Order: sequence, then C-alpha cells, then structure tokens
Amino acid sequence: MLATRFGHNRSEVSRNRALTEIEMRETAPSIFALEPHESRSARYTYVPTIDVVRGLAKHGFQPFHAGQSISRIPGKSAFTKHMVRLRHADTIAQGGSAEIVMVNSHDGTSSYQMMGGWFEFLCMNGLVRGDKADDIRVPHKGDIVNDVVQGAHTLLGKLGHMNEVRAEWRGTLLSPDERMVFASAALQLRYDEGKAIVEPHQTLRTRRLDERGQDLWTTFNVVQENLIRGGQNGRTADNRRATTREIKGIDQNIKLNRALWTLAEGMAKLKNAA
Repeated sequence: MLATRFGHNRSEVSRNRALTEIEMRETAPSIFALEPHESRSARYTYVPTIDVVRGLAKHGFQPFHAGQSISRIPGKSAFTKHMVRLRHADTIAQGGSAEIVMVNSHDGTSSYQMMGGWFEFLCMNGLVRGDKADDIRVPHKGDIVNDVVQGAHTLLGKLGHMNEVRAEWRGTLLSPDERMVFASAALQLRYDEGKAIVEPHQTLRTRRLDERGQDLWTTFNVVQENLIRGGQNGRTADNRRATTREIKGIDQNIKLNRALWTLAEGMAKLKNAA
C-alpha cells in the first residue's frame, strides 16, 4: 500500500455494543468530513459518511467498528479512506455475527464499497468474505444514502448462510499435517518470499484456551488473528530477532482477510469432497 495515497496506518475502535458518534468521531474523523477534498470536481456528489451511517441505522444496521487510514499528505487525513463494520439484529448468532463491511473516502480513492464479513466474538476477529462477486459499490452521485441502504439490504440477504458456513467449518477436522499446510500457505499470502520471520507452527499458536480445536474454523481464526494482529517473536533471514507487525492499512487488512477466507473455503471443499 502506497503511503502517498492511503497511509501505512489507521486508527480504529471496536466495541461489543453499537458505537456512539462521539467514539467514531474521536477515532475516524473522516467519517464526519463536512466537505470533500479540494481535488473533487463539481460532479462529485458529497454526502458525509455519517449521514449514510445514520440512514442505515434507521433500517436496523448499527456500527460496531470504525477506523480510518492516516494519510501523510498534509490536509488529507480529514478525507481519507475509512471503514465501518455494521451488524443487523437479524445477523447476530451464538458465537458471532455476520457483518456488512463498508469502505469509503472523500478524497477520490474509493466509492462506497460494501462487502460481506463475519465477527467472531471469542477472539474479536473481524473477517471478510472472499467472494468479490457479491460486493456492492455505490458511486458518489445520485441518491447515495438510499442506494447504500438498498445495497445493504441486498447484501444482508446474501449473508444468511454465513452461520451455516461457520458450523460446517467447525465440523471439518484437520490433521496436524493439514493444519501445517494451511499455516504455510497463509504465511505466503502475508509475506513476500523469504520475508516471513516466523515459522508456520507459530501462526498456529493459540492465544486462548478455548481455541485449541483442530477444526478448520478454529485453525482459520487462529492463523488470521496471528497474521493480522502480529506481536509474534521470530527471526529475520540474517538471524536477527524481530516481532511481526500488526496490519494497520485498510486495504492490506481486507486483501489478506479475503485471501485467507478463500484459502479456508478451498480447504473446506477439498475436505468435504473426500
């Protein structure tokens, strides 16, 4: 991800309840931008993201996570890319909830983009489904709030199977060798060749006693959390001590999340076809 476009970092806030506007404003002020970046033309229809969030709230969609990129370009942080993860009461299940992951910016780097996601309560993992075919994009023109609300309802209808997927993957047991293959492939998705500072078995280390299962869902979540959040000790190619870094860029986070979902989905198909 280019620092000159989106920045290398983001600030974020997550709660086990719906966020207040004060919490979102403190963490992701670009959601509340009063006008678009000066680079936008007169054809750009400007609607603050918070107006869209309020419109979604009227239809039962509540924000539980908000974050934004931190641009290094002076004056752009107030308009830069931001992400809001929303849940509808109909999507909350035991152990987790399907989510709509909404990304937007007011500096020309993104239209309104909505993706399917899942939030796992145990490990506080925000996953992103890998199927881009179901993504919904709303350009910055026309009746944006209504178009996003309609898109959210359409996407919500496609998320009904997420809890079934979770149940299926929890029932898909992996052998130690299969778990190692999964972890090795995941590391290749995260790092360029020769750049990983941890071994596959380290990405399988659990952070909680309840995550010691050998099933695909647990393996997927453990690996995803370790790669996204970082903090694992390892060594570089020249044997220097190093610690894995948290992925803070919105684009990087979504890209890796989707790739890991696709990997898990492929493993599930192979296992259940056998």
